[in-house]
Amino acid sequence: MAKESGLGWTTCSVDDASGTARAIKNDITNLQFATPRGVQDVTGIDKSAYERLLLLADFSITLNGVFNDATGQAHDVFKTVPSTSVARTVTLTVSGQTLANECLFTDYPLTRGDDGALTFSAPGVLSDGTVPTWA
Repeated sequence: MAKESGLGWTTCSVDDASGTARAIKNDITNLQFATPRGVQDVTGIDKSAYERLLLLADFSITLNGVFNDATGQAHDVFKTVPSTSVARTVTLTVSGQTLANECLFTDYPLTRGDDGALTFSAPGVLSDGTVPTWA
């Protein structure tokens, strides 16, 4: 496949607290995720540039969206974040490429804007030590 835009995400699903995957892509207005690696500086005094080793892999995500309290939608998924301590599978798919990770969501703040909009942000981090891998 050639270069593509970010339009038409095929999947954005997150498990609810019971472990049931919920397709919430219609409630998500934007998202960002990262798959960083730690690095260790191992530069000897005989070098004029850095030497580094790759360390642990990580994953983080923030889903931003519109409040929707219908059954199986975003509020139904995230309303238990403050009261449960469960890992949730987050699955992102675009153009046949899938990235799935077990995440802990750390917050579920709602914002009522001065224009009346009711939105949310849900940040998550890797929970199980599995290296994030596109399939």
